[in-house]
Amino acid sequence: MAERVYLYDTTLRDGAQTQGVDFSAADKVRIARELDRIGIDYVEGGWPGANPTDDAFFADPPAFKRSRLTAFGMTRRAGRSADNDPGLNALLVTPARVTTMVGKSWDFQVTVALGIELDENLRMISDSVLHARTKVDEVMFDAEHFFDGYKANPAYALSAVKAAYEAGARWMVLCDTNGGTLPHEMHRIVGEVIAAGIPGSHLGVHCHNDSDTAVANSLAAVEAGVRQIQGTLNGLGERCGNANLISIIPALMLKMGFDTGIAPEDLKNLVSVSRALDEVLDRTPNRGQPYVGKSAFAHKGGLHVSAVAKDPKCYEHVDPSAVGNMRHIVMSDQAGRSNLVARLGEIGVDLDQVKRESLVRVVEQMQVTFDAREATDLVDLVKRLEHEGYAYDQAAASFELLVRRALGEVPEYFQLDRYRVIDERRRNAVGEWITLSEATVKVEVGGTEYMEVGEGTGPVHAFDVALRKVLTRVYPALTALELKDYRVRITESTVGTAAKTRVTIESEDDKGHRWTTVGVHTNVLEASLEALQDSITFMLFRFKDE
Repeated sequence: MAERVYLYDTTLRDGAQTQGVDFSAADKVRIARELDRIGIDYVEGGWPGANPTDDAFFADPPAFKRSRLTAFGMTRRAGRSADNDPGLNALLVTPARVTTMVGKSWDFQVTVALGIELDENLRMISDSVLHARTKVDEVMFDAEHFFDGYKANPAYALSAVKAAYEAGARWMVLCDTNGGTLPHEMHRIVGEVIAAGIPGSHLGVHCHNDSDTAVANSLAAVEAGVRQIQGTLNGLGERCGNANLISIIPALMLKMGFDTGIAPEDLKNLVSVSRALDEVLDRTPNRGQPYVGKSAFAHKGGLHVSAVAKDPKCYEHVDPSAVGNMRHIVMSDQAGRSNLVARLGEIGVDLDQVKRESLVRVVEQMQVTFDAREATDLVDLVKRLEHEGYAYDQAAASFELLVRRALGEVPEYFQLDRYRVIDERRRNAVGEWITLSEATVKVEVGGTEYMEVGEGTGPVHAFDVALRKVLTRVYPALTALELKDYRVRITESTVGTAAKTRVTIESEDDKGHRWTTVGVHTNVLEASLEALQDSITFMLFRFKDE
């Protein structure tokens, strides 16, 4: 059997220290359930007594099926006994049966930050572990600043870890708190700690990413012998973040051959778990994130695509389906015939089905500045559209609609006959300036004309409100459509006041489907409406009957 490495998630505590992150108790419950769903060994719920949110979470924690809830806190304070320290005892009365206590292991921190004798710090560690063992099932000791401390005074750093080990702590976690250790140092120091008498089966590592090596350090530590890794989802954490469990887990399982307690079928949920955190934080997922990002298995260069078509291992280090991701062939001005063939294959279309003349007619309706009839072939036509400002590598849904319209497969679900948008800036009843947008649309659906008015915080929002007032009458599924991201940029093909604007819109429905559409025009509102109408059309075409 593969050797076991235990996973410890600290997203709800260390991740919550990220600038701009403010979890509610409900947010923490949702994230904790995602972690339990895939089988993370330890889920650190927070610091009892530190703030009302953590108290609320521990007052009614979620019931776990696979994970163990962990409470985080400090060792006893100097000058107090372990059983008479309110902070320590608050840690021991929660529903969590596992506790993690942080203490100093760098002599500089002991004398400067705490201002106490070195021996007193060792007694604080030992007393706290001994006391906690009488109250909970499992005790861990986080040796704060261990690697900096070891570099400065190896004997004292080791004595701090040994104090916890000899007192009966299950795990001694070596913390790279300042994030400055490099992988070769990590491997050497961990090896020396094990050689000094602390078995790797009782050692963990907690790495910060200030040197952009937290994942590498964690894997180096495992290679050196530690058997617990602490980290966060998507590398969340203060300053530059913590070790990213989303990258560590597949590396351990798919590349290093360790058993993590996560089954292969659980690993396929890695993308959804990563996106769940982004959803809670209302953040756009990082396209370039290893393993789970949309670009992690995207192929743009024609040479790459040609090789991937023969064998994906030519340009993929793992099978994307193993982590719940998928291969994506990008259409862009860098693309060749291989890209076009592969991209069409992804959507179930054969290149020979797409007649050049049909596609040219579709393009001629897009208000482009070039003569589509001059394009020599389909690849050339796509490249001309990219030069015009369309970005099909970012907007696969618009590319699919372009092709399927040429095939005559996309019904005319609705037709926008005309619209008007008014922006008003005025003072409200208490004298404050407010801005309001109002849109009026006239839309034909199934031979019937409708007119509606919508108000919004901007012209695009107002147009969206008015249009959906009409369309949801006929297509109720559109009530589940949500615009998740809206981006605007000036294209590089034109400059000055006549420059064209590219708008990309990312949308999602209630079943978790996400798609991106693009619109291009010299008028930002027209570009927005093109992308918005494509988004609605794509949902009706692809997902309304699911």
